[in-house]
Amino acid sequence: MTRVAGPQGRKGRGGLTPMLWLLALAVLAPLTVLIAAMGTGVGLWSPEIGLDLLTFRIGRFLALAGVMAGLIAVVLALRDLRRRGLLAAVIVLIAAGTLGGYLIQGARMQIAAPTDVTTDAAEAPGFSSLIQDRRAAAGAVGPGVAVTCNGVVSAPTQVTPEVAAEALRAAGFRVIGAAPFRAEGTRVGSAFGLTHDAVIRIRPGRTDVRITARDDRAQGDQACRLLATVVRNLTS
Repeated sequence: MTRVAGPQGRKGRGGLTPMLWLLALAVLAPLTVLIAAMGTGVGLWSPEIGLDLLTFRIGRFLALAGVMAGLIAVVLALRDLRRRGLLAAVIVLIAAGTLGGYLIQGARMQIAAPTDVTTDAAEAPGFSSLIQDRRAAAGAVGPGVAVTCNGVVSAPTQVTPEVAAEALRAAGFRVIGAAPFRAEGTRVGSAFGLTHDAVIRIRPGRTDVRITARDDRAQGDQACRLLATVVRNLTS
């Protein structure tokens, strides 16, 4: 006589189905960040939607939900380590990594730092009319009064325009123009499309740099890090 399996034999009760649902919940936050970054990068929506709403509001909530999913997964795995242990470990790693990323990146983004920086605050290099027109067309703020970054100073050398242009390229900028005594470029962030403009001014015995964001939103010390990178490229 054929015996019909009871509730205990069903996969949904004793198998991996609950764990798979928990895995899906754990990956929602990183998936949301990925979609937000890709959509912002290709212009489907603004940084206000991609960064502020999807990433730091909805995504942060989903990251906390992922942590809860990890805790539940551990409890369920204790009942059947052989079948559920590995999957529970994966869920915990995803949830912990996502939450850690939010804590680190969130703290970095909230650092009070200027978005218009230079190596010469007394006489900051000016952008060409081409860059200024592009900034105006994009609704960019400023440029205003540029300030210096701690530990970042002028390159104590007179470089060629070609070297200046290469320093910008190495920092991720697309060179707009290189002429005697100057070079300019624009960098569009790969994640959320946050844009920075750069100008390098070349003088005898000294080369100065200016980096200005097109968005006044909190970006942490991104402008200073870009400034330091370009100066380091000039002197390397």
